[in-house]
Amino acid sequence: MGPVPAGVLQLLALIGALALVYIPFGTYMARVYSSGRHLRVERWIYRGIGADPDTEMTWPAYLRGILAFSAAGVLFLYLLQRLQGVLPGSLGFSSVGPAQSFNTAVSFVTNTNWQSYYGEQTMGHVVQTAGLAVQNFVSAAVGMAVAVALVRGFARSRTGELGNFWADLVRGTVRVLVPVAAVAAVVLVACGVIQNFSGIHEVGQFMGGSRQWNGGAVASQEAIKELGTNGGGYFNANSAHPFENPTPFTNLFEIFLILVIPFALTRTFGVLVGSVRQGYAILATMAGIWLGFTALMMWAEFAHHGPALQAAGGAMEGKEVRFGVGGSSIFAVATTLTSTGAVDSFHSSFTGLGGGITMLGMMLGEIAPGGTGSGLYGMLIMAVIAVFIAGLMVGRTPEYLGKKIGAREMKLAACYILVTPALVLVFTAASMALPTPPHSMLNPGAHGFSEVLYAFTSASNNNGSAFAGLNADTDWFNTTTGLAMLLGRFLPMVFVLALAGSLAGQRPVPVTAGTLRTEKPLFAGLLVGAILIITGLTYFPALALGPLAEGLA
Repeated sequence: MGPVPAGVLQLLALIGALALVYIPFGTYMARVYSSGRHLRVERWIYRGIGADPDTEMTWPAYLRGILAFSAAGVLFLYLLQRLQGVLPGSLGFSSVGPAQSFNTAVSFVTNTNWQSYYGEQTMGHVVQTAGLAVQNFVSAAVGMAVAVALVRGFARSRTGELGNFWADLVRGTVRVLVPVAAVAAVVLVACGVIQNFSGIHEVGQFMGGSRQWNGGAVASQEAIKELGTNGGGYFNANSAHPFENPTPFTNLFEIFLILVIPFALTRTFGVLVGSVRQGYAILATMAGIWLGFTALMMWAEFAHHGPALQAAGGAMEGKEVRFGVGGSSIFAVATTLTSTGAVDSFHSSFTGLGGGITMLGMMLGEIAPGGTGSGLYGMLIMAVIAVFIAGLMVGRTPEYLGKKIGAREMKLAACYILVTPALVLVFTAASMALPTPPHSMLNPGAHGFSEVLYAFTSASNNNGSAFAGLNADTDWFNTTTGLAMLLGRFLPMVFVLALAGSLAGQRPVPVTAGTLRTEKPLFAGLLVGAILIITGLTYFPALALGPLAEGLA
């Protein structure tokens, strides 16, 4: 069977698996966040952190909880890396430098997992498990909590309360992420992913000589890095490494883990607002963009230009033979349309247009289906903007889910969509203008520019993948990408929670004959158009200087 049919069959199997769990898993998460009871282990945690899970919070209080918790996480992870040299299980690795420690701490707390270091040569067992893996759980839970708070803003009326951050954080971790990740880790171990705390081993190579490899708790971290759309790999090769992703089945299973929560959250949204059809409309928008990008990526990477590509059956440079072009294309689209950033191939070696597709996926705001939680609240912001545009077209006050979209709501939505492009374009321009950063580029010309553009697109959107031709382990890139990750994570959350508070305080607007039906296919099409047009107008000049120029050359 040829490579194209094989890739299509993998895609169909993935769609079938996602469809199978969509309703039960999405409904289960809705029950988790709407339940009035607390598990015993959750009550222990609340007592340990001194939180009252039954106290309702306004949006400023909810935001303060997020910022305080995240700041504590950054400080803890920074200190853990700086003290690595004296910790047990360090594998002989020295303490991590200040700039690298800051960048990595910010990276994992913001759900980015940008890694400008070699994991197997830098981080010992304690930092990997007690530091990085823990943040993989809680940073994903923070994103889910913010999404649920926005959904409550739509569902509630005449109140400024959005729930309790500490309850949402703990429930998302204990009831959703931990049990699913545990099952996923067992599946990965059964399929050949390693899970141990062994030291460094000397391994012989086929071409002679030897190389040192260390073991680690890889399967458990691999499970949550994909499930929580985090993306940080135990090894520098990430999900292309056979210890992390040994077979075509594990490759497809890891893609499933990346997509399952973001897609299922649309069902959670529909249940919580009392209209599952609204959830289906958001799902259709996400799925339509995801399938379109996957088809474009396969076309770009299977395109035959010259005898080498014809002999290989596609653009195989930088891709693992065990996954092929089809599996690598599906993975690349899934990881960049979410905030995952894990890679099973070398994105810098994709065709010019293929690399552009990965960048554009992040530039959309990673909303199709997006990160764990961040995809849903990003898509709902775009839905608010689409409703406003539709209202202007027909001369009617825009409404969404029974809430009027007025000047305050639009200002907050506009601020949300402007933050990330501003970070990407300003930091990219500064890097290209200064004399030192371009020396980090392995390639000159359009591809070199694409490396820098990709780096700040990835950091600002909290993705974490990279065009690996860029040497980002410098003081400039460690500092600027760290700032981009912080601002790209928490500034949008400010506007999301402020919007949620504004919506929750409104009285519901009754449905009339002139109300835009936002559960219909027409609205889904309008939403797709708004997303693509707004993103295209924002990033097209930068894309024209990089991947488009390279792809059309």
